[in-house]
Amino acid sequence: MKQTTLTGFERYGKTTRRAQFLADMDKIIPWTELAAAVQTAYPKVSESGGRPPIPLERMLRIYFLQLWFNLSDPAVEEALYDSVAMRSFVGIDLGVEGAPDETTVCKFRHLLERNKLGKVLLSAVNEHLRRSGIKVAKGTIVDATIIGAPSSTKNQDGKRDPEMHQTAKGQQWYFGMKAHVGVDSNSKLIHTVLVSAANVHDREALPHLLHGKETRVWGDQGYQGQGALIRQRAPNAKDFTNKRYRYHGKINEIEKAKNRNKSRVRAKVEHVFGVIKNIFGFRKTRYRGLAKNLHRMQVTAALTNLYMVRRRLLRT
Repeated sequence: MKQTTLTGFERYGKTTRRAQFLADMDKIIPWTELAAAVQTAYPKVSESGGRPPIPLERMLRIYFLQLWFNLSDPAVEEALYDSVAMRSFVGIDLGVEGAPDETTVCKFRHLLERNKLGKVLLSAVNEHLRRSGIKVAKGTIVDATIIGAPSSTKNQDGKRDPEMHQTAKGQQWYFGMKAHVGVDSNSKLIHTVLVSAANVHDREALPHLLHGKETRVWGDQGYQGQGALIRQRAPNAKDFTNKRYRYHGKINEIEKAKNRNKSRVRAKVEHVFGVIKNIFGFRKTRYRGLAKNLHRMQVTAALTNLYMVRRRLLRT
């Protein structure tokens, strides 16, 4: 019969990928700066007049776990009881205290959303990276990706989210929203985030995705013909968006070759979308309405920026 050991005295162990990921992110996230960005909105005393609120940094850590692992409020509470790596990251010792319940997690998320702190956190992260020598330069790649939304009407309201719409891409229809981003062409840092219903054309968001100091702007063919609009927002910017190269069945080989060269730069934005959708799991909306999903997208963009340059930050 196999002899069991007491918890905490196991002979074998291994640093899992999850534990390594959390350890790396713990080292590179500017906790002091992010806590300071949220501090003014976070209550210093309990609303009920009882115990003091949970430390702000701990709540931020729990919220980031939700975004990294695509967890709902109840799921992140269960994960904290289930995962040693997550408890270690948050700083919870079950021998002393329990994990915050799902209601506390939900209230904190609503606090961030209500005070529109997603943009503040993204700016704080980018400023930290700038001081670390990783900054937004003068080239911007603009692009958009579709984030799906539940199309079922089997809910309390009996209808789909009225702020989401459907759109066709290729031969397939999608229901949801679009996430529009402005990404630095050198460092791949996201500097601007917008969301819209899925049926809004990509070019409608173009002037809002530029910071104004660009000298070059890249984008796919959905942004062609917007040179005047680009110069209006960024007077020194040259239009490097892909152009149409097929006319009446004939291919302009010169324009096609130019598009291929432009796409070598433009493709960098796909690395960003790959992290957001494939690694962090933000392929479908969890909340109703564009405002809540904009907040989630902004904070996810901040965490994506840190993830993209994590190796460089760990070397410093």
